[in-house]
Amino acid sequence: MDEVFRALADASRRRLLDDLNARNGQTLRELSAGLDMSRQAVSKHLAVLAAANLVTTVRRGREKLHYLNAAPITAIADRWIQRYDRERVRALADLQTALERTGMDAPTFVYTTYVNTTAERLWAALTEPEFTRRYWGGVALRSDWRVGSPVLWQDEPGGEFRDLGQRVLAAEPPRLLSYSWHGFQPEHAAHFGWSAEELAARLGERRSKVTFEITPHGRFVRLTVTHDDFSPDSEMHRAVSGQLDGSGGWPELLASLKTLLETGEPLPEPQPVTG
Repeated sequence: MDEVFRALADASRRRLLDDLNARNGQTLRELSAGLDMSRQAVSKHLAVLAAANLVTTVRRGREKLHYLNAAPITAIADRWIQRYDRERVRALADLQTALERTGMDAPTFVYTTYVNTTAERLWAALTEPEFTRRYWGGVALRSDWRVGSPVLWQDEPGGEFRDLGQRVLAAEPPRLLSYSWHGFQPEHAAHFGWSAEELAARLGERRSKVTFEITPHGRFVRLTVTHDDFSPDSEMHRAVSGQLDGSGGWPELLASLKTLLETGEPLPEPQPVTG
């Protein structure tokens, strides 16, 4: 936690976070353009933010894009919030909200966390049905995890595995996994209290995709989850990022996954990613 507070103590680094909050997924060149400092200085500030896990980077071809990462702020809010006075609590809550909000023109959700496990065990946690059921709100995922294969959902033990149209896009165990995401289902309308017309409008969103990148990091494993290809102003983006009431989204689910791998028990009754 000390690294997070040190990173936030500098006004220039807070300005970089503000810039990413306004438009997430920027290159070093783009971030440097709006600041009165050299690109080298901006790079050093970004390195400090990255070391504190407040910023994560994703390669897109030859470019390196920078994204806000809410994980450390979430950890502070969840574990240490009672140690700070009211004004600091308000500041942390505002920052957490900012870090979890993405511009709606081309929304992308990126989340990085470090798990005390092995890459192989983390891969198993992402791909084995009895593993996913323990931290995914009772949902079991099943696939042979070959490119083009379906990803099937089972809502409860003994229930039917459903094909929601999700397909494996990339699978390189234990390093990389990507698959297309499902659309909203009738049960989501009931959960969120949507009318038939509201559900119909949301069914018009294009199908998004989620990618898991697993990288050894000393005795830890770095897990970066990128969920993108949303429609503009996507309700699904708000659901998976935890911005819809009643949806813990990826932040809650990944916290439960991390807790399960490190302690043997998931968080109590996590909400499914979209409800």
